[in-house]
Amino acid sequence: MNLDPTAFVAEPELIQGLEAQSTPISCGEDFVLFRQGDAPVGLYILKTGEVTLTMNSPKGKEIASTTANSGSLLGLPGLIGNQPYTLTALAHAGAQIRFLTRDSFTALMRSDPLLALKILQVLAAEVRSARSAILQQSAPQVRRRQRLTPARQP
Repeated sequence: MNLDPTAFVAEPELIQGLEAQSTPISCGEDFVLFRQGDAPVGLYILKTGEVTLTMNSPKGKEIASTTANSGSLLGLPGLIGNQPYTLTALAHAGAQIRFLTRDSFTALMRSDPLLALKILQVLAAEVRSARSAILQQSAPQVRRRQRLTPARQP
């Protein structure tokens, strides 16, 4: 299952607002930002380079993946929901990442309603992307079941 990488991308104004409170992370070599199941510690902003996002089944099989684009906000659902990250994020060598701590993120959300609305728009795009991927994955199975299920007679 492939996720839409554009779903993670934020508007430049939002990125600028978040960057003011963030710190840089240098990725001289491949670097795991967070793992699926980890408790969220903050928000990651992909400035340039590549980050591979993957989701594994409970048995460890990869079930979803994408490569994030510049301007992507990574770890947002876990941070907002205070739930473990649902993806693993692997930054590739040369990627430029900014990190915003949970406390700084929460303070920004509380102090700037417009910024909070823009964050929610990115989160909504992630939800739409996930639902679309599920629909695309399940459509062939639903059609197959429909072919195998006898029509009901009145």
